[in-house]
Amino acid sequence: MPVLDVLGTADQGRESVHPGNPAAQAGQVMTNVETLLAEAGASVEHVVSCTVYLTDIRHREPVYRVLGRRLSGVYPVFTGLVVSALARPEWLVEVTVVAVRP
Repeated sequence: MPVLDVLGTADQGRESVHPGNPAAQAGQVMTNVETLLAEAGASVEHVVSCTVYLTDIRHREPVYRVLGRRLSGVYPVFTGLVVSALARPEWLVEVTVVAVRP
């Protein structure tokens, strides 16, 4: 079974697309994750682990709400960390997932 690591996914394209909005950033993160998994022949149904990095604990609720909707019916192990900063100052959330494709 191939293990897929989708590391350091953030609110990115050429530029951050949702500065200051943790829920919108989480939605973009999940879109990025879904795209990368699909390119590897997998989907969110294959996610077994999710690590969430937040720059502010107050963002936990809106971010986890979005992740919960996008991972509905999937029960990965979740780890949440609060960090002082991410690679770009406008990023409020970054997500790493591990998926196992049958």
